[in-house]
Amino acid sequence: MKEPHILSAFDRDLEAVQAHVLRMGGLVEQALLDAAEALETRDEALAVRVQQGDRAIDALEETINAECARLLALRAPTAGDLRVVLSVMRIAAALERSGDYAKNLAKRSLVLAEMRPLGGTSSSIQRMARTVVLRLKEALDAYIGHEVAVAEDIRARDREVDQMYNSLFRELLTHMMEDPRNIGAAMHLHFIAKNIERVGDHATSIAEQVIYLATGALPGEERPKAEMLPGADGAGADLAGGR
Repeated sequence: MKEPHILSAFDRDLEAVQAHVLRMGGLVEQALLDAAEALETRDEALAVRVQQGDRAIDALEETINAECARLLALRAPTAGDLRVVLSVMRIAAALERSGDYAKNLAKRSLVLAEMRPLGGTSSSIQRMARTVVLRLKEALDAYIGHEVAVAEDIRARDREVDQMYNSLFRELLTHMMEDPRNIGAAMHLHFIAKNIERVGDHATSIAEQVIYLATGALPGEERPKAEMLPGADGAGADLAGGR
């Protein structure tokens, strides 16, 4: 009689942790959408709210890690259950980093609000952000539903965000060549686009955790990536940001 009780307790605890993950994912998704909206509409109050909201995302990651540690200490999970706990912690870490990128987007939008706009670029960034948010949602849904085929499809589509980033980078280069006064704003927008592209990478990492759960190993082959244009790697950018 004891073993079913232990398994039931583990499942209940795990469901509670996964609920925190979904809550965290929802906050990150909304932060990215709000930050992109603040950029396009020059809504400084919304940008500040995104920055302040990052504390809730950080707090959820800390809660998830503490509850996972308690699960490992008290429930002695089997190999399969251990993979679940490890995947939850990895997903929480990916979401926390994505929240930092949303905060960075909001911080730079406040700077850009003081500069003259570059035609069409804010709309392009908002489209890119919406694409990445959808990818995050798909990855989390695949994780909860254990949908390996969906996860593999998300991984196969990783290059789509890279291609959007390359297209935006070309657009920014054009603005800089047309008028040197555009360089400052274009550089900020470039770093924002790179932040969003990195969130796309984290969404793919979450999808890979679904594959890890099913097979016990992460995919061995490299992800399909679009070739980055020279100078488009974002080196030196404050991509993660501070708390």
